Amino acid sequence: MEKYEIKSEVCVYQENELSPEERELVEAAKQATQQSYSPYSDFKVGAALRLTDGSIVTGSNQENASYPLGLCAERTALFHAQHAHPDLPVKAIAIAAFANGHFYPDAIPPCGACRQVMLEVEDRYDHPMRVLLYGTNGIHVVRSIKDLLPFQFVGESMKK
Repeated sequence: MEKYEIKSEVCVYQENELSPEERELVEAAKQATQQSYSPYSDFKVGAALRLTDGSIVTGSNQENASYPLGLCAERTALFHAQHAHPDLPVKAIAIAAFANGHFYPDAIPPCGACRQVMLEVEDRYDHPMRVLLYGTNGIHVVRSIKDLLPFQFVGESMKK
């Protein structure tokens, strides 16, 4: 048997400790929660991407009465960015969740499907995507989605 340990570095910042660029991105994610269509769960999620040219693309979760047909905020933003700006890598993504009249105190991580799409975007552009997970108690930051998804399945996996 072989045994090894996988480690991920996560930094937790208060909003005032972030760079102005990161604060702007977190604010855009918070604002995007208000564009959520979530009449069934009332769980509003917003995502904001900063592309390498400095522009920001946002998305919010979109629910459907048939739950599997909805789409998360992260994928909404990522798919829109890849459509509208197909040559620009994503530099960073901020994610925020809002329900019952307030933002969540703890950071809400992306679901497995969103992590996989984020990984594919990183792999496609060969560019790490900084991830900022907003919570009122602190913003959890990782340098790449690979820190949240240590075992990766990408296109290259099918060629081995």
